Amino acid sequence: MNPEKLQYGKFYHIYSHGVGNRNLFKEPENYEYFLHLYGKYIEPVADTFAWALMPNHLHLLVRFRENNEIFASPTPDRVLNPVRGKNKPQKIGTPSQQFSKLFNSYAQAFNKWTGNRGTLFERPFKRKPIGNIHYLKRVVLYIHNNPVHHNFCKHPLEYPWTSYLSFISLKPTKLQRDEVVGWFDREANFKAKHGEKMSFLELEEWLGFG
Repeated sequence: MNPEKLQYGKFYHIYSHGVGNRNLFKEPENYEYFLHLYGKYIEPVADTFAWALMPNHLHLLVRFRENNEIFASPTPDRVLNPVRGKNKPQKIGTPSQQFSKLFNSYAQAFNKWTGNRGTLFERPFKRKPIGNIHYLKRVVLYIHNNPVHHNFCKHPLEYPWTSYLSFISLKPTKLQRDEVVGWFDREANFKAKHGEKMSFLELEEWLGFG
């Protein structure tokens, strides 16, 4: 069955897993490079509301911008190339094409670092449209508590590779921080909800991610 085509203007929970439970990240540099590529390929077409990078899988909550939002940018076809220190043209594709660029570029680099060959990410990557505030809030909690669910830590504060730390920081961020905190009414409630236990099985069944 072909996956649903990603739609402009919609929220999606996106999930991708390593083929055969293969690790996607091994060193801090791997996580950092993936986030660099995410900024290059996904930020031009989507707003990000939450993310988590686990050793063998990842979760993202995004809203794909409308076409007029994407091309309203002063330089929609140019991104900073920090390796060469200059702006390098990039053709902006559809959301699915941009994710293909992200996963393919990262896989090539990761295979080079590790000396492996072949496919890194399961295909196609999974996506679930989120259409109401109730599930948007639950997906945020699910994503940030994923390291807790998989026994990497006791609280989202203790795991460095999710967006949770950016939400409780005063530092500038490209995350839609104010909007997400607003879903929980106030920051204190946002933090309190992240400390509560939640049913992962029920949400995973609804999301179809398992």
